Amino acid sequence: METGMVLFEITKPPTTGRQGDRTDFDQNAGRFVRYQFTSAFLRLRQVGATVEFTVGDVPINNFRMIERHYFREQLLKSFDFEFGFCIPSSKNTCEHIYEFPPLSEEIMREMILHPYETQSDSFYFVDNKLVMHNKADYSYNGGP
Repeated sequence: METGMVLFEITKPPTTGRQGDRTDFDQNAGRFVRYQFTSAFLRLRQVGATVEFTVGDVPINNFRMIERHYFREQLLKSFDFEFGFCIPSSKNTCEHIYEFPPLSEEIMREMILHPYETQSDSFYFVDNKLVMHNKADYSYNGGP
């Protein structure tokens, strides 16, 4: 947040561009993301994420995202973001600010030594009904 450095960028997979042809579109594409960072990421205290999304023909009430980050079975942090009301047929941009908890040297070392054992779940709700669930895993050793 302080430097404005872009750490990663994710975009929705492209479609063929043919209107009405949904046979080539994978509904689960983008539901899982694998992140690769250097160990320096673990020392950051705050990261901003800009999210862009579009709304269909129906208004959305009480749009909310709950995200939980784990290392192995240990909950590291839970985030709760409320978007509120979204007008129909709109393109929206919002920024989440993630305040990371301090981690012990031992936990950071284990997270670096065990890539992809740090994971997250993102749950999206409309009117308290789950509408989407995304998963991610993380490596902090700077490589594949």
